[in-house]
Amino acid sequence: MFVTDIRKEFYDVVVNQRVVLLVSLDIDALCACKIVQALFHCDQVQYTLVPVTGWENLGTAFLEHKEQYQYFVLINCGANVDLLETLQPEEDSVFFICDTHRPVDVVNVYNDTQIKLLIKQDDDLGVPPYDDIFRDDEDEDDEGGDSGNESDGGSEPSGKRRRYDEGALERRIERQRAKREWEARRREILFDYEQYEYHGTSAAMVMFELAWVMTKDTKDMLWWTIIGLTDQWVHDKITHMKYVTDIAALQRHVSRHNHRNEDEENSLSIDCIRISFEYDLRLALYQHWSLYESICNSCYTSCSFKLWSINGQKKLQEFLADMGLPLKQVRQKFNSMDISVKENLREVIEESSNKFGMKDIRVQTFSVHFGFKNRFLASDVVHAAAALLENVEKDECATDNFIKALDCLSRSNIDRLHVGIDLAKKKLKAIQQTVASCICTNLILSQGPFLYCHLLEGTPDVKLFSKPLALSLLCKYLLKAFVCSTRNKRCKLLPLIMAAPKDVEKGTVIVLGIPPESESSDKKNFFGRAFEKAAESTSSRTLHDHFDTSVIELKMEDRGKFLDALITLLS
Repeated sequence: MFVTDIRKEFYDVVVNQRVVLLVSLDIDALCACKIVQALFHCDQVQYTLVPVTGWENLGTAFLEHKEQYQYFVLINCGANVDLLETLQPEEDSVFFICDTHRPVDVVNVYNDTQIKLLIKQDDDLGVPPYDDIFRDDEDEDDEGGDSGNESDGGSEPSGKRRRYDEGALERRIERQRAKREWEARRREILFDYEQYEYHGTSAAMVMFELAWVMTKDTKDMLWWTIIGLTDQWVHDKITHMKYVTDIAALQRHVSRHNHRNEDEENSLSIDCIRISFEYDLRLALYQHWSLYESICNSCYTSCSFKLWSINGQKKLQEFLADMGLPLKQVRQKFNSMDISVKENLREVIEESSNKFGMKDIRVQTFSVHFGFKNRFLASDVVHAAAALLENVEKDECATDNFIKALDCLSRSNIDRLHVGIDLAKKKLKAIQQTVASCICTNLILSQGPFLYCHLLEGTPDVKLFSKPLALSLLCKYLLKAFVCSTRNKRCKLLPLIMAAPKDVEKGTVIVLGIPPESESSDKKNFFGRAFEKAAESTSSRTLHDHFDTSVIELKMEDRGKFLDALITLLS
């Protein structure tokens, strides 16, 4: 059931209990987790934190803790399946689910006892009414005894009994017909409701609202909320309209906090935190890189110039010349650029971008100052945390990476954040080079109803793309680049499926599907259901373990029949 009063029905319930926090591996979940941890520390709530990589992992974590704990808080996992069916808990276990995955499973919505959904009701959820999907079948066959097989040699004349039997039989047939019709209608309603996967309000925003309602919100919590929302934008989970609306809501909180702390501002201390709203450039990590590297490795500019082509490189040189910036300045670290160049850099870039058709170079965002010298954009932190979370350079387990990514969000760990930024630069370079090589060697094939690209073992940096966040960034970047470079109008409107090696020893690939690239795109993804159906119809060996249903693992040998089934299904 949906929780209407998050303070009373969630926080006041768990505040005197021992709680398990089960947190999914994405940046928004990390930010929501930081906010909950801060609140729990404030009220000395005992909790155990468990990062979960997928459904199997979630089940194991639950089994390990169900004896000692009654209350479980799930962040960015658990809403889009029938959780009680999945975990088979005892009747006293209670699950609080704060999850952005949509649609929410109808059984979770209508369970009043064990499932408590911490989900914003003003998201357009479209949950079907109870009576359309559940019905009481207990009285179905309560008249089953009147089918007239009495052989008790009753005293009633046989003609009268037969008429009575016929009436009962007709009623029964009528009931069965109505039941069949209702079930067909139910299947249709559920299919329409569950057909597409998409994302709702960021989990960090939901948890920040809780902190705000309890007047325990701090600037740190507000900054984590901003990062959570920015993660949804960077990884393309929500529409531009939703992003702008949520930014406006957070802007009010930023103004409130800044107003409250004006006295502090005047005596700027070395460990203060200052958040500001601004229109900044859609250039990844440009303040921690050289401007040239950032332009080359940002999806927006790279696709606008088509930097994988010789013409694109020429266009980039023209762009730099148009800005009138010396190449020496553009190619050195942003921090080392002349103050005179940096002062009006944004205006200069914006002016030239408009001439080159890049009308959306600016984006609404927030930045933060820690003390005097550390300034970060929200997207910088998202890229850094994601790179730490999916770091493949050292063979560390998911939990170690999770803790490092969580640490980099604290302002006491600026060094960890800088390590993340360096990893993020390598990741963005790898994505740019992979996109260029896929476009130049025509690796993207049209399969009829969708485009398909398969990264082969031995491709540079292929290990990086065995992780879902990195693969989804690559996938979105690649589709944008393909749409910019192809002349085939039909292909521009197609979705993309991408496969990359997952585990060479086991012979598995990770497969990800994303919806078509379009301005009006509502980010609704139909691949989750399609993957399930294709795997079912071909008995392909797949693992649907990821919380995003559009990410699966597949046995390499089954790839052919799985794709054939998808083509048939989607044609």
